Amino acid sequence: MKETLYPSFKILIVDDEQAWLRSLRISLSRLADITNVITCQDSRQVIEILDKTDVGIVLLDLTMPYLSGEKLIQIISEQYPEVVVIVVSGMNQVETAVKCMKHGAFDYLVKTSEEERIITIIFHAIRMIEMQRENREISQRFFSDDLITPDAFAGIVTASQAMHSVFRYLEAVSKSSQPLLITGESGVGKGLIAQAIHKLSNCRGELVSVNVGGLDDTIFSDTLFGHIKGAFTGADHARSGMVEKASQGTLFLDEIGDLTIASQIKLLRLLQEGDYYPLGSDQSKKLRSRVIASTHQNLEKKLKQGEFRKDLFYRLRSHHVHIPALRDRREDIFVLFEHFIDEACRDIGKPKPYISQEILPLLQAYDFPGNVRELRSITFDAIARCDVGTLTTSYFDLLNNNIPSSELRRAFSAAEIFDSLDELPTINQTVRLLIYTAMKRAKGNQSVAARILGISQPALSKRIKLMHEDF
Repeated sequence: MKETLYPSFKILIVDDEQAWLRSLRISLSRLADITNVITCQDSRQVIEILDKTDVGIVLLDLTMPYLSGEKLIQIISEQYPEVVVIVVSGMNQVETAVKCMKHGAFDYLVKTSEEERIITIIFHAIRMIEMQRENREISQRFFSDDLITPDAFAGIVTASQAMHSVFRYLEAVSKSSQPLLITGESGVGKGLIAQAIHKLSNCRGELVSVNVGGLDDTIFSDTLFGHIKGAFTGADHARSGMVEKASQGTLFLDEIGDLTIASQIKLLRLLQEGDYYPLGSDQSKKLRSRVIASTHQNLEKKLKQGEFRKDLFYRLRSHHVHIPALRDRREDIFVLFEHFIDEACRDIGKPKPYISQEILPLLQAYDFPGNVRELRSITFDAIARCDVGTLTTSYFDLLNNNIPSSELRRAFSAAEIFDSLDELPTINQTVRLLIYTAMKRAKGNQSVAARILGISQPALSKRIKLMHEDF
């Protein structure tokens, strides 16, 4: 499999000294995992390279034959304003540095500077460009209702516009190297969202999930960072941590809100510095994965109570999605219910029963504090206990016992929408209205609309053609 290069855009190093080009390229790869690097010894070729290649950063020497570095800075600033120019010169002159900055250079470095300082400046530029590109992508995506990669969300059954907005946002930030924070109540599907963003990233590594809730500081360190042989009593051999296992992939830290302060400090350092130390080792290792964190807790409240570090919170929240509770997207309830019935019947080995019409208002009247996970559990239990060909409300004890009678009456009266009409609509009129409403809720997606209506997609497509309607 082809190795993933970092960053997503190219970094062009321009210098007439071959030895310096080779040295800096090796340092960037070895010390910072910056591998998407190309070099150029002839300054006359730079403009042609920028025309044909997606270059985000140019590292530029000043003293070169043919076309000077100062002249190149002016040309790049005028013709390629989105490209960041960093001067890496052998001259340590304040006047020259000021002139370069006026012409549009991002920073001025001296070749004798410490490698760590050079890499830090380059990282700063990379993150700035990534954020600019992500902001442009987010803006463009929110003007479109269509998903570019719908297959990535195939495991998430929904007809909710709010969820589709989440999907579009995830597509926009999928290629970012910055952390992503997923919030939402327990059971809303935060793990499925993490799987989707991992698929969207197209990284070659695997998705490694770790539930960090309840881990003390030592176990947290050992789980994430691993240990060397002899690090503690019983450490008979070295063990790699989850950070290393997730190399070139995604590290998903579930229940991040339950971390101790000591563990929060270690996670913060990992995210800030990009490296870590296995227990008992004095040799650091590099973080080579995208970090996704999730929590059902209110982190803003924990910040005020001093239970969660502000610096870690803002670092994790470089990108953020909140998954709405099921009660806030009730259009998903029956769609998910149908999906779980099919899943339960396959799992248990039962034929699909006829579904009593009284179940829908019962489901709509319940608030589902356990969200999608609770709906799945209720459905599986009902299918397992159903010993006749019809699934009725009698198999839903939890709902029957926990819905106030006033809410239940309101739900059933809402289901009887035709009772107040003096003249009933015809069958054709009713079908036309149902299809129109379902297609509107599904935002034109026939597969989703078919699930809402409880029919197959081909059957819906045939009905639409017969209606001669352009949805």
